[in-house]
Amino acid sequence: MALGSVSRRLGTKLFPALSSTPRLLHSHATSFGFKHVNEEDKARMVGDVFTSVASSYDFMNDLMSVGLHRLWKDRLVSKLNPFPGMKHLDVAGGTGDVAFRILESINKVKLRGLQGVFQDTLEAETQIYVCDINPKMLNVGRQRALEKGFGEDGSLVWVEGNAESLSFQNDSMDGYTIAFGIRNVTHIEKVLSEAHRVLKPGGRFLCLELSHVAIPIFKDLYDYYSFSVIPYMGELVAGDRESYQYLVESIRRFPSQEKFASMIADAGFQKVEYENLVGGVVAIHSGLKI
Repeated sequence: MALGSVSRRLGTKLFPALSSTPRLLHSHATSFGFKHVNEEDKARMVGDVFTSVASSYDFMNDLMSVGLHRLWKDRLVSKLNPFPGMKHLDVAGGTGDVAFRILESINKVKLRGLQGVFQDTLEAETQIYVCDINPKMLNVGRQRALEKGFGEDGSLVWVEGNAESLSFQNDSMDGYTIAFGIRNVTHIEKVLSEAHRVLKPGGRFLCLELSHVAIPIFKDLYDYYSFSVIPYMGELVAGDRESYQYLVESIRRFPSQEKFASMIADAGFQKVEYENLVGGVVAIHSGLKI
């Protein structure tokens, strides 16, 4: 089936990769919200945003999404289907929200029937790497992990790193997640290429990202909320209107669901699909490395 055609099933859209080898990477304009900026400046500017909002990031997520981001992340992890002993990479995961959910899911699997003589071995083998370019976000995550009692067995590894040039070996990860992070990078296609490189054959790529609403009336309401309410919340709660103005602008600059799915396929992934949540306010894209 051609990449441009669409196959509907259970509310998702499927984009099979045309070949098992990555094709040429897309090129796109570098933007910082609605502003055009030099590539060398974007990483610094995005870094400034997340340094500014790190301490209030999780609370603002609750406030802006009315707590729905928790359900979206639960859905993301359920699609991952974590298992004891897995090696997983969570990129742009500084505050630990997704990584904690993965560990909780693995612990539930153990309680359902994998306890016994192999339990200690499985605990020792399970490693969830949380990679983020911003050290302040990682510090928030480490502190939250301590408070929650996560990672005391060495299963959580915190890594300062760039999603566009990961330090991990080829074919080393069983899974890769990135939640609300890929729209902030300078080169989306480099991130996708790196995700494909580090995953083992059979490994799953999953991306949770704010996306595009297609329903006209809902879109108008969503646009009003995004541009009028969210920056005001940022100013009131975090004392930083500009950072949250950037965040809502960056959503509008992000590729459409269909375009992003084709980029994932171009990076070499197969069985690429996406699921819209809340009418497209967010979407979960997935793909397999075969």
